[in-house]
Amino acid sequence: MNKIPMVIIDNNEKTRIQLMELLEGVNYIELIGDFDNLLVGYDFIAQEKPQLVIIDLTENTDLALEIVEKISKIDKNTVIFACSENVSTEMVIKTMRCGAREFLTKPVILEDLNSALRKARSLLTADTEKTTGEIYSVFSNKGGIGKTTLAVNLALQLNELTGKRVCLVDLNLQMGDVTTFLDLNPSFDIAYITSHISSLDESFLFTSLEKYKDRDLYILADPPYVEQAEEISVDDIASVLNFLKSIFSYVIIDTSSSFDIKTLTCLDMSSRIFLVSMVNLPSIRNCQRCLTLFKRLEYNEDKVKLVVNRYIEDDEITIDDVEEALNQEVYWKIPNSYFSVMTSINKGVPISEMDSKAGISKNFAQLASKISGITFYDEEDSKEHDSVNFDMASVVDKFKNLNLPFIKQRS
Repeated sequence: MNKIPMVIIDNNEKTRIQLMELLEGVNYIELIGDFDNLLVGYDFIAQEKPQLVIIDLTENTDLALEIVEKISKIDKNTVIFACSENVSTEMVIKTMRCGAREFLTKPVILEDLNSALRKARSLLTADTEKTTGEIYSVFSNKGGIGKTTLAVNLALQLNELTGKRVCLVDLNLQMGDVTTFLDLNPSFDIAYITSHISSLDESFLFTSLEKYKDRDLYILADPPYVEQAEEISVDDIASVLNFLKSIFSYVIIDTSSSFDIKTLTCLDMSSRIFLVSMVNLPSIRNCQRCLTLFKRLEYNEDKVKLVVNRYIEDDEITIDDVEEALNQEVYWKIPNSYFSVMTSINKGVPISEMDSKAGISKNFAQLASKISGITFYDEEDSKEHDSVNFDMASVVDKFKNLNLPFIKQRS
C-alpha cells in the first residue's frame, strides 16, 4: 500500500510532538518532515511537493495564511489541513478560501484527525476514471409555478432512491431560493467557485459545496449579492457543469425563468429539461412559447419533458386538452397539495422529510423512480398487498374445508 507523504509546520514543539504521536497509529501516512518555522517548512514543501500538509495558524496568522495560499498554488492536488487555537467562523472561511481543505481545533483530537485523514485519503486515492453523470434542468419561463419545489424534492428523492451522489445547483443567479427551501446558510457559492476556476478539482469542489445533513446530496448555492451574478461568465458555467457531471451521478439544476445566454447554455448542456406548467391558459401559452423556442434550438422530444404541477382531476381543462394544445405528451403530473408545499417551504424542510406518507411525497419518489429506472418500494402499498393475499388465502382454505370436487386437497 502506497503511503501518503505528509509535512507538519508548527512552531509549538509540544503540540507538534503530540500531533506526531497521533499519526504513529495511522499506517497509510508517511511523515517526511516537521518544522517549527513557516518559511523553512514552505521551502521544503515547494521542493518535495508532499500530498498532505498540516500547518498551524495560531501565531503569525497572516504569514501562515499566505503560505497556505502559496502551497495550494504550487500543486492544487495538495491537501492542506489548517489548525489553530483561535477559532472563529470568519477565520475558518478565510482559511478555506486560501486553499485549506480542513480546519482542526488545537489541541487536535484523534477522532477529528482520523476523520479528516480519511477524507483526504479518499480524495488522494480516488479512482481517476470518471463516470459521466446526467444533467437535468428544471425550467419555466414563468415564476411561482413550482420550479424550485420540483428541483429540491427531485434531487433529494434521487439520492434516497438510488443511493448515488446528487448535486443540486441553483442557477437562478439573482433570485435563487434553493438554500431557503432547505434552510441552509452556506459559506461558499458558485461565485466563489468561478472566481477560483483555475483551482477547480474534486477536493476544492467538495470544500465549496454545502452538504445536506447526512445525505449524499450537495448544494451549489447562488451568489449572496446580486452584482456577483454579472461576474459569472458563460464559460464559467460550462466549466463548472462539465466538472460536476464528472463527479456526480445526477446534477439537478434550478434555472432562472429567463432565456438569457447563461440559462440557454445550461439548457443546451442538459440531458433533459423538465418544463414545468400548470393547467391554466396563461401557463399553457407560456409553455407554447418555450416549446416553440426549443424546436428552433433543435431540442428533440426526448430532451424536453412536460411536467404539470398542481394537477387537479376533473378540472375544467383536462390533461388531454393540454396535450392537444401543446402537441406534447405530459411526462408527469404533480398533484395539487398547495398547503403541504407551502408548509414545507416555510419550514425549510423538503416534503418527504415533513411527511413521507403524503401523496405528494410519494409522487416525487415515483418521479425519481421513473427517471432512474429503480423501483420505488411503497411500504403501505406492500402491506395492503400482503393483506389481500392473506384474505384470499383464507377464502381458499374455507373452500378446501368444504371438500368441493374442483378444489384439490393437499396430500
